[in-house]
Amino acid sequence: MSSSTLLLVCIILVSSCSWPFLSLAQSSSNPKALLLYVTKDPTTLQYLTHIKQRTPLVDIKLVADIGGQHLWVDCDKPYVSSTYNPVGCKSTVCNDARSYACSNCYISVTAPKPGCYNNTCQIDPDNSITHIATSGQVGQDVISLNSTNGFNPSKVVTVRNFTFACGNNIVLDGLAKGAVGMAGFGRTKVGLPTQFAAAFGFAKKFATCLPAVIFLGDGPYGFELNHQFTSDYLSFTPLITNPRSTATAYKFGEPSYEYFINVTSIKLEDKAVSLNKTLLTIYDTEGGYGGTKISSVNPYTVLESSIFKAVSNTFIKGAAARNITRVKAVSPFEVCFSLKNIHGTRLGASVPLIELVLHDGKTTWQFWGANSMVDVNDNVSCLGFVNGGLNPRTSIVIGGYQLENRLVQFDLEKKRVGFSGLLYDFETSFFIDEDISTWLCGNLAYNWRRHDSIASGNALTLSSFNIASRS
Repeated sequence: MSSSTLLLVCIILVSSCSWPFLSLAQSSSNPKALLLYVTKDPTTLQYLTHIKQRTPLVDIKLVADIGGQHLWVDCDKPYVSSTYNPVGCKSTVCNDARSYACSNCYISVTAPKPGCYNNTCQIDPDNSITHIATSGQVGQDVISLNSTNGFNPSKVVTVRNFTFACGNNIVLDGLAKGAVGMAGFGRTKVGLPTQFAAAFGFAKKFATCLPAVIFLGDGPYGFELNHQFTSDYLSFTPLITNPRSTATAYKFGEPSYEYFINVTSIKLEDKAVSLNKTLLTIYDTEGGYGGTKISSVNPYTVLESSIFKAVSNTFIKGAAARNITRVKAVSPFEVCFSLKNIHGTRLGASVPLIELVLHDGKTTWQFWGANSMVDVNDNVSCLGFVNGGLNPRTSIVIGGYQLENRLVQFDLEKKRVGFSGLLYDFETSFFIDEDISTWLCGNLAYNWRRHDSIASGNALTLSSFNIASRS
């Protein structure tokens, strides 16, 4: 691969329908889609995004959590805002946030402050990486972010009373440097997709093109400037509900707000892998054990121990048939190979194809070499799946690396997930000058990163930059 950084063009072409103005949003005309620029932290492998919050606006760095129940931020660090509002107990917003108690801070010496009011909804900010949760309070404040016209970031739009959890610095442990909280995209009334959809009247959908952008709103989607990419190009599978929460802290009897799908079997090179299929179901409905979920906080896909061994042993045999030499493992991976005899293709390393067979027995989620193999150094590449041990809460967790470089759409209204093949397969890959130090998806993210004047309409187009097609 060239020393240039690969740019994947992943452009959303928003639909043409219009929606009524909602008082929650402050905008002369409502956007049809919003844009969150994402980077991948090289140390933690967490996906980071930025929003502007408070009055005056402050840029805050957040870890993107696809299955997180809400936005939460650390309010121990001075949280200064003239527009912060604590949410009172027994209010509608309190119920929407699924608060389980009324919080009192018993202020006697200091004045009330964000995260420390009396008679306020209590909620638990949940660090889904370290699985630490602590008590916090429900608050509301101003949030601003970029909308998109489909080809460029567009005007900045604002939601005046965006609901979030005000926590403390205990839950910051394990987050990437500079992150002050987590942005939750889960299936709750206070998750980002639902709140923004309610504010601006667009569909309760969001799409990821990791590790570069997250779109809030509907498609269709496209690659390159003149190539429309509709939902016909996506494979869909229904979302299912785990009847028990998989969060660190939750109310008894509460269902999971994460994105579970029905995997019925696993194939390697079009042959079924022999495994205990009971583990693929949510076999313990009382405890919520089993099944498959999608996660952006797990860097790599995690497989229950017996599933991992079945898949990896079959993979090793398939690699050996290609004269690929196995070498010593490199943590966190258990199965590694010499790069000497691994040939490259447009879809990554030429290794056995891994497929998750979904609900109907026909639809499959394919992991080619680009999503199944991780180069750990110049000589070694490892199978990018991790052994999750015996009896994990969830049998298969599809992690961030396997979500990368493909379009994944989460449709909360139709209760389904749609996913494309690898973007390389559509020949939409480009190289860009190596002074850009991170992966990007389209001129949307590039313009936002390079130009702080987008709000005034000074966004540039993709053709403004020196981009050469991949050879």
